[in-house]
Amino acid sequence: MSVELDPPELGFRRPFTHEVTQSLRLQNPSNDPIAFKVKTTAPKQYCVRPNSGKIDAGRDVEVQVLLQAMREDPPPDARCRDKFLVQTVALSEDSDASNIPAIWQNIEKVSKSSIQERKIRVVFLPADGSGGTPSQRHPQEAHLGDEAPPAYGSPAPSFGSPGPEAVTPMNRSTDAKGQADSAGTHSAIPNVSAAVSNIAQAVPTSSEDLRAQLADAKATISRLTQQAEEQGLRQRKTDAVNQDSRERITTGTSGMGIQQQPADGVPVQIVAALCLLSFLLAYFLF
Repeated sequence: MSVELDPPELGFRRPFTHEVTQSLRLQNPSNDPIAFKVKTTAPKQYCVRPNSGKIDAGRDVEVQVLLQAMREDPPPDARCRDKFLVQTVALSEDSDASNIPAIWQNIEKVSKSSIQERKIRVVFLPADGSGGTPSQRHPQEAHLGDEAPPAYGSPAPSFGSPGPEAVTPMNRSTDAKGQADSAGTHSAIPNVSAAVSNIAQAVPTSSEDLRAQLADAKATISRLTQQAEEQGLRQRKTDAVNQDSRERITTGTSGMGIQQQPADGVPVQIVAALCLLSFLLAYFLF
């Protein structure tokens, strides 16, 4: 015969921003001592003390189940999918109760079929004084649990302050999104204020201001036009000088159109005349 559970399901009452504890009583109605072990589908969310032990024949044991604190309460219509699993196995009278983990390791290896199991559902209850009711499952969901059983793990055996794992991913993403939206709102306010101030300063308030701004605009246009004309003249003059320089380099002439003589050496005409004179002298004399 398996262990008897009281209550048959664990109900945790809101708010969940602080630790909430629920008692679970395990009773052994058989004539033999049994060993028990408590597992859960959310081992990082709960603490159980004790999470394993021995129950003598006809006796019971009270187990404390602690739900760790969350950063914020889930929505009122949120349905808790957490479950607990209580495993029991019969023991002999001479079993060593001080070494329950070793007993469980041996049973899971040798006679795993002798282990009996009881499942416990977890429900979220409304706060004291509220008119809400705990969320109920659809009748078909009970069969879904039997077809695809969840994975159970052993919860922490001792209580303590909740760590970062106690915060659900939904809460983390909500907090990060809220911080990003707040930062973006605060950064946008100064930009909007500056733009409004600039527009207010740019709009003329009287006809005199309008005429003054028009005169400034005309003066600016005239100055820019003059600068553009001067820049065009300088550009044309520079292009003419560059063209003249290229022509001089190509024709080998100076700026006045006179052919420049080589700086060193004798002209070819003089060399030819000297050669002819030497030939004639040698012909007539020799």
